[in-house]
Amino acid sequence: MSTALAHVLRDWMPHQRWFGGKGREWADVSEEGFFLSRSEPVLSVHRVRVTYADGAVETYLVPLSWRAHPEEDLTSAFVGAVPVKDAEGADRENYAYDALRDRDATTPWLTHLAAASTVGPMHFSPSGSSAIPEGVPGDVISTEQSNTSLVYGQDAILKLFRRLEPGLNPDVEIGEALRRTENPHIAPLLGHVEIDTPDGEPATVAMLQTFVPNASDGWRLATASVRDLYAEGDLHADEVGGDFAADSERLGAATASVHADLARVLPTEAADRDWFAATARGMGERLEAALAVVPQLEEHLERLRAVYAAVADSPETVVRQRVHGDFHLGQVLRTATGWVVLDFEGEPARPLAERRQLDSPMRDVAGMLRSFDYAARHMLVEQPDDPQRAYRAQEWAVRNRGAFCAGYSAASGIDPCGDSPLLRAFEADKAVYECVYEARNRPNWLMIPLQSLSRLTAGEA
Repeated sequence: MSTALAHVLRDWMPHQRWFGGKGREWADVSEEGFFLSRSEPVLSVHRVRVTYADGAVETYLVPLSWRAHPEEDLTSAFVGAVPVKDAEGADRENYAYDALRDRDATTPWLTHLAAASTVGPMHFSPSGSSAIPEGVPGDVISTEQSNTSLVYGQDAILKLFRRLEPGLNPDVEIGEALRRTENPHIAPLLGHVEIDTPDGEPATVAMLQTFVPNASDGWRLATASVRDLYAEGDLHADEVGGDFAADSERLGAATASVHADLARVLPTEAADRDWFAATARGMGERLEAALAVVPQLEEHLERLRAVYAAVADSPETVVRQRVHGDFHLGQVLRTATGWVVLDFEGEPARPLAERRQLDSPMRDVAGMLRSFDYAARHMLVEQPDDPQRAYRAQEWAVRNRGAFCAGYSAASGIDPCGDSPLLRAFEADKAVYECVYEARNRPNWLMIPLQSLSRLTAGEA
């Protein structure tokens, strides 16, 4: 069955949102699996090793549920039919489904976590004394890109990391550290799952956190505020009923709180001149690579190089620490009591070792400032030549960026948005990344980061 299943997975995986090798030529695929549950439906977990034509190798985790007959209710989760022999030796087919979209197959994950089980190469580790809900099926969140999450009622959310890399995932490492601080701005970690690898160091498979019910996504709240502003042609941003600045200020304070606790419970290190030089060099290398994808960057080239060079010569004092690493409005939730920060795994496309490195908190600040910029300007894509909208977008962005920085400063005593060459370079580096992403995925959005680069390289807000 293993060879037949590998062929089925080869056809199915490229169409999944979480698969990172879209468009790449496959040279080979192999899989190895084990049973996580033999109840009905049978649940198996497979490590699928994909070798590309350029020699690169990636390993993905694929849980499958198995049925003896096709299930009409699971058509959207169907993976493929695999030929097998029954007890009498007759040929028949087993029907494989994406187990995370098969509610009947989702309960064993929490059962094993509550029991701290070891099943084959997989190890389940509960955290602390918080109760893990058992016997409740999980519902998949369909909007995720690189991972897959299941919500179990109103109590817990399980995130499964699809691409396997040896080492502890930063989301688990940071979640465990912050759980001990009782920081009010995180969702407490309830447990995690690891799997043995041929390299000897286990890979993180999944993590379970407290679910945050009745919460609003930061991006949706911010963009709703922008729409309110656009709808009021004669009012300024601070006069509109949907003004977001108070929330932005509280988000700044929450961010500073999380940064402070990360520095308290995880390692820190003063940045030396070599770090500044390496940071500037990395930005320059990413810029050169981006030019091949986005020729429009040429007009900003010299000024961007100057922005990056200022980092290498910066007199700033920087204490490196663990940070979020991929911070934006889509990574925060507003609840009745304040903001909650999610997803501390960093940029999933970067190697795990890089995501666990110490960095400046200003990288997170820059990420959020870029997110405010996107929220303000995303509707300009529809009317790029409307000067009134462009003016109002800039007004909203300046107001909310300033409010975020004010909140951060009040909570930490550090003004993150002062005259910092490092912060400006982090923003510019992020905007260059955005240019590449938009050129490849949403060309009509490319105007947003390109216009931002014009402001950033001119020293404007």
